[in-house]
Amino acid sequence: MIEIKTSSLSDGEFNRGVFASRDIKEGTLFHEAPVLSYPNDEHEHIEKTLLADYAFEYGINHSAILLGYGMLFNHSYEPNARYEINFDNDTFDFYAYTDIKAGDEILINYNGEVDNNDPLWFNEE
Repeated sequence: MIEIKTSSLSDGEFNRGVFASRDIKEGTLFHEAPVLSYPNDEHEHIEKTLLADYAFEYGINHSAILLGYGMLFNHSYEPNARYEINFDNDTFDFYAYTDIKAGDEILINYNGEVDNNDPLWFNEE
């Protein structure tokens, strides 16, 4: 249902993205990314690595690194997908927010909510 391909959204060393390999209907759960969580007071160690820009908030006292394709979705303020944290399964569950056509890049809003237009942390001065 999904695959990793080169994304035109970034031109750096890490220019991958997640793409639909077939049509995905709005509301469809298409990926469950397992979570490796850690206490927020250990995040200072992650901040020293490339993983810092890929960590997600995971509840009040934890952060998380997502496995599977979870860390490879690119950002858009007009996303075609959304995610929900599933604490019972320790996963981030990705759903189609709109109908997604085969070949389209699947995009999420990094702010966590599809309509949140706040500046992203890596664009703030």
